Amino acid sequence: MTGLRRRTLLALPLVAAACDLAPPPPLDRLTIATGGQGGVYHTLGTAYAAAAARRWHADARVLTTAASVENLRLVADGRADVGFTTVDSAALAVRGEGAFTHPLPVVALAGLYDDYLQVVVRADGPVRQMAHLSGRRVSTGSPDSGTEVVATRVLEAIDLDPDRGIDRRRMSAADSAEALRKDEIDAFFFTGGLPTPAVANLTAATRIRILSMGHIVDGLQQQYGEVYQARSIPANTYALGEEVTTVGIANVLVVRSDMGGARARALTALLFDAKPTLVKAHAEARRLDHRTATATYPVALHPGAARYYRDSKVMVTRRGQ
Repeated sequence: MTGLRRRTLLALPLVAAACDLAPPPPLDRLTIATGGQGGVYHTLGTAYAAAAARRWHADARVLTTAASVENLRLVADGRADVGFTTVDSAALAVRGEGAFTHPLPVVALAGLYDDYLQVVVRADGPVRQMAHLSGRRVSTGSPDSGTEVVATRVLEAIDLDPDRGIDRRRMSAADSAEALRKDEIDAFFFTGGLPTPAVANLTAATRIRILSMGHIVDGLQQQYGEVYQARSIPANTYALGEEVTTVGIANVLVVRSDMGGARARALTALLFDAKPTLVKAHAEARRLDHRTATATYPVALHPGAARYYRDSKVMVTRRGQ
């Protein structure tokens, strides 16, 4: 199949509201903003693009990006039709806060699965707890990534200045994993589903430890709300010695708020119809569920997506309401 490559396109023409009751029109082109190589966004986005190409014979294209923050901008600017993002970054986007100078016109098609914040170090290295990051070489994720957003907040929560308290590097998951393998950095942050491909690949040659962050979650919730939750990484995920408590962040699939209802409904339907294909690409797709997909708070659900869930006999609810 052609077209699964990095490219920036203008957004497709909007489907008129009057066509909402008609059968979903074929999609000639679809551009999906994902993440970096070695991340779950990129893996699932590639599988989703392939499903769109099969269903509509569309020129479905995947953008390799820095992930959440960049994806939100690409969707808002019309350079991508669909984007993957963590809900904490999306919350900043819709409010026009943090990295966003003004509110972005983005809404959700579905809640997907939870990301797990992973602070990865070498098992034979000197870093054994979060406080040991002080003065160390630490990658906080790619610029304009969701990882960078939560890494900055976590470092501040443990009284480490992200720019002065550590020797900060800003690299993708794949580049961070390679740098840790070569002992060029001491630790790296990454938010992703389990297992994260870049981390799993690293364990083939390097024994790792993931730092516990259970003691940080309450403070994050007090400051930023329930976009952050305590989650556990099972010991067998990466052959760890024990279960690790960390920070969980929900993921959502977003589009522009002015996308036509028929198109939004069709894209939402495709997400669930293609679930077997997505699961083959990555196990986190098993968590796609009609009953929880409507929990996209604080990002509004697109009316076209809401129509799909109503037609599927799903009660439309919002997390936090």
